[in-house]
Amino acid sequence: MISVSEAIKIVKSQTLQLAFEEVALQDSLNRILAQDIFADTDLPPFNRSQMDGYAVRFEDVKTVPARLKIVGESAAGRGWHHEMKAGEAVRIMTGAPVPAGADSVQKVEVTREEDGFVFIDESVKLGQNIITRGREIKSSETVLRKGERITTQMIAPLASFGYAKVKVTSRPRVAILATGSELVAVDKKPAIDQIRDSNSFTLAAYAISANAVVERLPLADDNLESLKQTIKTASDNFDVLILSGGVSVGVYDFTKTALRELGAEIFFERISLKPGKPTVFARLNDTLIFGLPGNPVSVAVTFNLFARTALLLMQGANDAGLKYEHAVLSHTAKGAKERESFIPATLSTNEKGKLLAHPLKWGGSSDFVSFAKTTALINIPQGMKELEEGDVVRVIIL
Repeated sequence: MISVSEAIKIVKSQTLQLAFEEVALQDSLNRILAQDIFADTDLPPFNRSQMDGYAVRFEDVKTVPARLKIVGESAAGRGWHHEMKAGEAVRIMTGAPVPAGADSVQKVEVTREEDGFVFIDESVKLGQNIITRGREIKSSETVLRKGERITTQMIAPLASFGYAKVKVTSRPRVAILATGSELVAVDKKPAIDQIRDSNSFTLAAYAISANAVVERLPLADDNLESLKQTIKTASDNFDVLILSGGVSVGVYDFTKTALRELGAEIFFERISLKPGKPTVFARLNDTLIFGLPGNPVSVAVTFNLFARTALLLMQGANDAGLKYEHAVLSHTAKGAKERESFIPATLSTNEKGKLLAHPLKWGGSSDFVSFAKTTALINIPQGMKELEEGDVVRVIIL
């Protein structure tokens, strides 16, 4: 039995990055950059006005009211490209280029315009209301880094610097297979001794959130030969296969047997983890295979610890690992002394701004109803069975 940290290291060492492709900017959201993004111009590309008002010379408005001759107008997309001289002003709009000779902009609210002249009623500070050229970024500077996930906020700089097409890493193709003769489809009424399949939907949702292309395979009965055929077909067509169920030591737990008979390389099959001890990680041909326990909470925990990491690494993501935070326990949390534990919890912030972790009351790894409220997992180290109210703990935010 290996530790959680050792299992994660093995997953990382066996995961290869996929090839890159170019996609149109409008199709790039949530993809992982396979290139650095550079500015192809200074931003702003000229001295830009922050206000509607008048471009002036600081020296001309030291004493107010000042009377200046209006010699032109500068609007966004239609600048006044002459040099302004002493005693002159240019009417200017927000976002417009500041004309040569001007060094400040006074807002329109403290000015008066009469017969071709403007009266400036308040003095200005040198450079007031002007964003100077290149203040936001200089040409050739790095805007975004390879390995970053493209967010909505990143679309504007990509468009502004001319990236009509963006180089990104290919999305992993993932097959999801729920196993167990007790499972029926979600739209069927379970007979006695049966339950509806929820794991394949959970795993599909998690994989999609990790930006994978997902296909849910038909439910698999507890039949070794048919399971072997399904796994073999999946290994020919997908980058990753994620199974749930059939990984323990019961009479009808066929996943490990099927993998061995197919000649898969099994990297680990037992982890010092609660929930999720019998998690399997293997490779068949070039396909990574995760065999996860059948209980719904175990599925969620083990996917986030192991499969999510692999899917993001395949895309070259810089942030493939889980994000740990520290929080204060609101009340006692119990783990398994002999294994590292991950306990479902919710988070809040107290009046002092400290993060609080509230362990959920739950009935174990099959209690998906309680787990539905989970926003984080409390990490209890191996060898420590119980943590007390007020203890500082590590939490994974889901």
